[in-house]
Amino acid sequence: MRRLLVAVTATVLALAGTAAPAAAAPAPGGAGLGDEYFPDYGNSGYDVSHYDIRLRYYPDQDRLTGTTTILASAEQDLSSFNLDFILDVSSIQVNNRAAAFKRQGDHELVVTPARSVAKGQALTVVVTYSGVPSNKVAAGYTAWIRTPDGALAVGEPEEAWWWFPSNDHPSDKATFDVSVAVPDGVEVISNGVQPRNPTPELLGWSRWYWRSAKPQATYLAFITIGQYDITRDVTADGTPVINAYSQLLPEDYAAAARASVERTAEITDWESTIFGPWPFTARGGVVAPPGTLGFALENQSRPNYSAAFFRAGANPYVVVHENGHQWFGDAVSVAQWKEIWLNEGFASYAEWLWSEKEGEGTTDELFDYLYATESDDFWTVEPGDPGPANVFDGAVYDRGAMTLHQLRKAVGDDDFFAILRTWVAQHRYDHATTAQFIALSEQISGLQLDDLFQTWLYTPAKPVLDSVAGAKAAKAAVKAPASLAKIRAAHEHR
Repeated sequence: MRRLLVAVTATVLALAGTAAPAAAAPAPGGAGLGDEYFPDYGNSGYDVSHYDIRLRYYPDQDRLTGTTTILASAEQDLSSFNLDFILDVSSIQVNNRAAAFKRQGDHELVVTPARSVAKGQALTVVVTYSGVPSNKVAAGYTAWIRTPDGALAVGEPEEAWWWFPSNDHPSDKATFDVSVAVPDGVEVISNGVQPRNPTPELLGWSRWYWRSAKPQATYLAFITIGQYDITRDVTADGTPVINAYSQLLPEDYAAAARASVERTAEITDWESTIFGPWPFTARGGVVAPPGTLGFALENQSRPNYSAAFFRAGANPYVVVHENGHQWFGDAVSVAQWKEIWLNEGFASYAEWLWSEKEGEGTTDELFDYLYATESDDFWTVEPGDPGPANVFDGAVYDRGAMTLHQLRKAVGDDDFFAILRTWVAQHRYDHATTAQFIALSEQISGLQLDDLFQTWLYTPAKPVLDSVAGAKAAKAAVKAPASLAKIRAAHEHR
């Protein structure tokens, strides 16, 4: 007992004479999340949980004014942090105190709170701003699209900068409330559900309300403003279906668009049988005015479509593709933009499966035809790491789909479709990597698949098929499956 007391006393005296280590000083958050292709996209040091975006839009001036409230939590002791944004900011509040702010580069806004923020502390950031988005240039272009009757905030990978401040990277998802005041008679469409009907606001103005209750990547948030005809329905499970068609569509385009987009509930019901339950609280689509949007984009719960997809008649394949993304790209997002094949290859394979279901070409026939006819340049792009200039290259779509078909051949249908459903179930509302997909495929199949993925995703050359498969693919060059033109039409504007 005596010796124990002596030892304790000596320890106490020793500690008393030792200075406690100094706490680390708060530091700035990073201007970027370390994406290999776009290193300054997104920001480190905090994690966003919710955006409340409240706007007013003047169509005759293309002028936007608004306030965005960001709810987040600090992931380190912060002396300052960055937001991705390019409109003109008049004030910023951080936790109810005015904050200093300055521009850095073409899209970074550096915010310095009046008081530093401790790791784990809640952040409430209120940004008030205005500007003419179509006059703002960043990353070498203007993503905001002004239309004859309004505007489109639709784009990938950059779009949020032109209409709300954010942590702009798919690895930081959040829920959204979006409300926009516009002149009476103008429609506003966005993601998710309408928690309330449009309400009068000032003389001659109405405010529209939209809510995304499931985590959503910033580039998937959108607003479409103008003259639109809106249709509403409810699926058998009670999910609202809201579609919108520009009133500027020529009559033949409008009919073809409706014959395609009005099938959204049918198509997504079918996709649910393959990929798992519908992951969001609403469904639908928006067709833009002709000559404005040059692509289709899988905006969460409600894709936006170029009118050009319907110039030759109905095109359900683009509806299949963009809604395939609701599972692959939206519910499960990429951790890095280099992983984009996890979005596009999977959505493209959804089109192959639809083609097979419709009797317009089997997945084998589509694979064989593409293998036999694609140019040498096609095979030089590695879909698993295409490079920042090729994130939307045709190989990311088609060779990505071919990779999945080779996986299906290797593991069999039961394991293949179990892999797809498990992938979504495990990573829903989060982000994931190719390495995780390979690991899951090996876990479910019990096979070693490194060589397969190395060959199809990461080799800049045409893979060699065995002699039987090669001969079959060579014969397929004689005639393309009937669905191929529609599938390629669904890709050509991306």
